[in-house]
Amino acid sequence: MDALPRTTVVGIVGAGTMGAGIAQVAAQAGHTVLLHDAQSGAAEAAVARVAATLSKLVERGKLSVDECAATTARLRAVAAIEGLAPAGLVVEAIVERVDAKRALFERLERIVGEQAILASNTSSLSITALAATLAHPRRFAGLHFFNPAPIMRLVEVVSGLATPPDLAAVLAETVRAWGKEPVHARSTPGFIVNRCARPFYGEALRIVQEGGADPATVDAIMRDAGGFRMGPFELMDLIGHDVNFEVTRSMHASSYGDPRYLPSVLQQDLVAAGRLGRKSGRGFYDYADGAERPAPATAAPAPRPRRVTVVGSLGPAEALVELVERSGVTVDRAAGEGMFDVDGVTVALSDGRTATERKWAESSKSSRLGHSSFREITVFDIALDFAQAKRIAITASDQASPRALEAATGFFQALGKEVSIVGDLPGLVVLRTVSLLVNEAADAVQQGVCSARDLDTAMQSGVNYPCGPLAWADALGLPFVLAVAENIARSYGEDRYRPSFLLRRRVQARLPFREDLDT
Repeated sequence: MDALPRTTVVGIVGAGTMGAGIAQVAAQAGHTVLLHDAQSGAAEAAVARVAATLSKLVERGKLSVDECAATTARLRAVAAIEGLAPAGLVVEAIVERVDAKRALFERLERIVGEQAILASNTSSLSITALAATLAHPRRFAGLHFFNPAPIMRLVEVVSGLATPPDLAAVLAETVRAWGKEPVHARSTPGFIVNRCARPFYGEALRIVQEGGADPATVDAIMRDAGGFRMGPFELMDLIGHDVNFEVTRSMHASSYGDPRYLPSVLQQDLVAAGRLGRKSGRGFYDYADGAERPAPATAAPAPRPRRVTVVGSLGPAEALVELVERSGVTVDRAAGEGMFDVDGVTVALSDGRTATERKWAESSKSSRLGHSSFREITVFDIALDFAQAKRIAITASDQASPRALEAATGFFQALGKEVSIVGDLPGLVVLRTVSLLVNEAADAVQQGVCSARDLDTAMQSGVNYPCGPLAWADALGLPFVLAVAENIARSYGEDRYRPSFLLRRRVQARLPFREDLDT
């Protein structure tokens, strides 16, 4: 299917940040753009802002003078909505209210030509519901751009029940011609990105609420070990807690109270207090001039280990063995369950259980075998790349002595890592978050929201994840990810953590996601 020709006039309704950004994208792609806003003078002001932005691009050498002039000439403000009559595509970017959007599209349908396409930039409202009152719902779809539209490459092309596949294909090719990366989504709560990103925020909030770590420490772990560009609390502060909280509330309500999308009381309190993040000057962090940024919890230097024994296969943590060997520490090998023995202390990769639960299970097993177990257990978090990770999160069982954490701390410091000691919660920080991102992603694919390939593309291009969740699951090993999800679910005993049926089925069939990601 071909893109709309450049001769197609594009109409934009809503001259706020998103509307003006989309107008700039379409105009730079060669379309005449008609920009309308119900507020008098708003469209003219938006055209002036876009022109100023284009001029700055010229100053920075990213746009020629001629391109700037031509693009600006293609942007026109129209005072009356009837001025959008020549448009072959109209994109709406107004307030996120079903009633307001429906009224707008019902009016637009009477103004534009019969072949004109109507699209909404909604980030969360049902495309099916918005189209329901139209006389011709087959001309309607979602085009969800991400903010800022001129910079962010991802566009979710969202199909409602009445949206024909060829219309979605035309829109996808059109935004591709505009320099964007389209992904196809079915109209379900949150589409792809807002749905699949919920665990990134929700689990961080719960970790803090349960006393596992403070926001600065969680952010540092997610950046320095998980490879994320921003930690969840930094990102929520940037998005705005009013916006982020409302998306979560909408997801929870739209899914009839699914506990996976349960809003956080912690975030609710911030919104109630007016601490909305950067835009209000304070959220989880203080953005006032001169305010000091809290430092993450970082363990003090501990003694280097005298001897390390690599016991069995370490699975996703196998890359650490080479780092140990290069550190100058004496390394032995032994058969058994995968772990490090560091001067008599177990240092094991988290499997979703708490360290205390693992200690209890080991003690129970030893008792059944007729002997006592006095081995102390510490657990460490996963990293996107253990060789590159700057920080590792660790914890210890409730019964552990200070020596256990000291041994684990000294071990990772000998490998050149900073160490953050966190509470003994299921899955720690990165592993817990990633396993639940994978779980949510697998469910979205299972339910036909999108393809596996589009899902991973959306999460990398839309929210800058270092790796698509499904590709990350393959790298960790699906049996390991499923075991982590099952252990977290067992620890909490909540439906919020139920493992995805598709993830379980893939493990049973021994089929990775990469076959779908390559299609």
